[in-house]
Amino acid sequence: MKLTDEKIAGINMIRSYAPGEVRIGETVLQASCLVTADRLVSDWRPQTVAELSLEDLQAAIAMKPEVIIIGTGPKQEFPAPEVLGAVMSRGIGCEVMEIGAACRTYNILASEGRTVVAALLLRNS
Repeated sequence: MKLTDEKIAGINMIRSYAPGEVRIGETVLQASCLVTADRLVSDWRPQTVAELSLEDLQAAIAMKPEVIIIGTGPKQEFPAPEVLGAVMSRGIGCEVMEIGAACRTYNILASEGRTVVAALLLRNS
């Protein structure tokens, strides 16, 4: 689904998503990734919610976001409670959404200047 044609200077915007891929700016990714307004980590290890560990989220935590949005594919699937609890215990919000909602929410928060990380798991898509 196409989200936007708009470009906001200096901000990584998610322009579209489809099963198994996202388009961030002009870059099409077909593997899981971390996205912030100014950074794209295209070689993020976990590919499914079942594989997601706190160690995987350390890269996102190190970016010091207000919130981490985890996009889990075509349906909302929650990671292990201890993973979410460990993130939230650091004072970081953590939301789990299906991929479309995660992409849209990330774009809104990033365009508002919020410090947000989208952790997009694409194999589930």
